[in-house]
Amino acid sequence: MPTEPTPVATETVQVLVADSGPIQSQLLTRALKSRRDFKVSSVALETSALRNYMQSNHADVVLIAGNHLPDLSLLHWLRVSYPKVAPVLLAESDDRELVVNAFRAGAKGIFLFSHTPFPMLCKCIHCVFQGEVWMNSQHMNYVLDALSEVPTLRVVNSNGRFLLTPREEQVVALVADGLTNRGVAVELGLSEHTIKKYLLRIFDKVGISSRVELVLYAMSHGEHRPSEWMPSNA
Repeated sequence: MPTEPTPVATETVQVLVADSGPIQSQLLTRALKSRRDFKVSSVALETSALRNYMQSNHADVVLIAGNHLPDLSLLHWLRVSYPKVAPVLLAESDDRELVVNAFRAGAKGIFLFSHTPFPMLCKCIHCVFQGEVWMNSQHMNYVLDALSEVPTLRVVNSNGRFLLTPREEQVVALVADGLTNRGVAVELGLSEHTIKKYLLRIFDKVGISSRVELVLYAMSHGEHRPSEWMPSNA
């Protein structure tokens, strides 16, 4: 007589809902609590509330939601203070800048709650709990594009005033890294002649006359920034 297969035990995931909207937070918490594989708590979406909770409780996955643009500093704080916690941003749109900055800040997933059914959120929670990253194909393209973008070197004068356009800042960053005009042109997808014109404009703005002076000026007046999106024709 055949025996019944033994059911596979599912590990309980400790889920924390951090939401700025109390009604939405209650509804989301209640829906997640209906699942046997989740143990759910909720806090207000603010650093002090989240810090107080994490100091005395455990969370495997933190869902960060809000009615407005989320405070990405919370993602960064979780990544530094609790690197084993998997934060998931519940976003209202897949805005490119938001997606890239969220993953850069430490998000393990971005879930579009208004576009995706609730059962998929449960799958998302289990995926990030198991060490995976949750993103759709559009998000992946955003992140891959960001990885190929050139960092910038923000240059200021003695009064702290920004002197250069974002594209000029990219040129300075690449020159400071030791690239030739041809190398800079290849990195930015521009002609070598265009790079020469950029450099002449930069020299004029900064008040110098050579690449060596530009590198020295950038070292003393520059501030490195992470890659940011920039159209190829900027």
